[in-house]
Amino acid sequence: MRSFTCRICGSPLYFENSVCVSCGTGLGYSRAERDIVPVDPSGVYIDAAGDTWHVCANLTLSGCTWLTRTLGGLCFNCALTRTRPRDDDRAGLSNFLVAERAKRQLIVELDRLGFPLTGKSETDAGPGDPETGLAFDLLSSAAQPVTTGHDSGVVTIDLAEGDDAYREQIRDRLAEPYRTMLGHFRHEVGHYYEWLLVRGEERMARCRELFGDESADYQAALERHYAEGAPPEWGDAFISAYASMHPFEDFAETWAHYLHICDTVETAAAYGLISVNPIDWRMPFRQLVTDVWIPLSTALNMINRSMGKEDVYPFVIAPPVLDKLDFVAALRPDVA
Repeated sequence: MRSFTCRICGSPLYFENSVCVSCGTGLGYSRAERDIVPVDPSGVYIDAAGDTWHVCANLTLSGCTWLTRTLGGLCFNCALTRTRPRDDDRAGLSNFLVAERAKRQLIVELDRLGFPLTGKSETDAGPGDPETGLAFDLLSSAAQPVTTGHDSGVVTIDLAEGDDAYREQIRDRLAEPYRTMLGHFRHEVGHYYEWLLVRGEERMARCRELFGDESADYQAALERHYAEGAPPEWGDAFISAYASMHPFEDFAETWAHYLHICDTVETAAAYGLISVNPIDWRMPFRQLVTDVWIPLSTALNMINRSMGKEDVYPFVIAPPVLDKLDFVAALRPDVA
């Protein structure tokens, strides 16, 4: 995330702030300006062109501060959510807030990286694309089981993952070193972008060379993974044990780590910890990983250990994973 400051008093802001705690000014996030802007007491912002913007109708429901052109309407981010919990589902709505917060961070990063973002239905950014657009079903598993996944542009998230105790229980049961709501969004949207962007004979051939044949039986691979676990040598070629399960999961895990690295390095640059911004840097991504990310993540791990906490980034990036990260990074429209 970039560093934000209040346009009225210059005080630092968090991305989630709806009010500046220093001067009391109401705030909204302008996707068009990619910045936090001041709004009047009625939640209105007038931009430099004289256009009127309103704070999203979901401010109270999910803490959304994003701006929309329509009074009482939903912003671009919230309009991507096709399904949410019922109003009487308190647990679901509590976790919905956690999920939407993570989704807003995801959308900001995808915007900054320049990846195409179109909803399946109309949003304040324009008409949707029912065939290749993106939508989210954020479902409560309080009444029925929910499987987190992706299918033809629809990302489904089990909102129970927003509960820290539940998520930690699953993480421990699956022996995962890392499990967060933001991580789920990054992983599942990786499936979407493979489905959307990995097309054409040359690109698909290179993807298969790196990740494997995606036509392999997914259900059989899933059952084998949970029955037998990952192969002992998985760390030689995969970013995580789960990535070894199937080529689709290898791509999605690699994609998620690409976003992890970009966002964390950009945040470090925004706060003066390093001098390199991954979004503007034009050197190979593998060099960013070896020259910047590995030293930075090592330092962050040591800082966490100094506080008695677990490592921020408990992963080892093997040479084959660098090739995969390079492939994912090259899918950016301004790089490809």
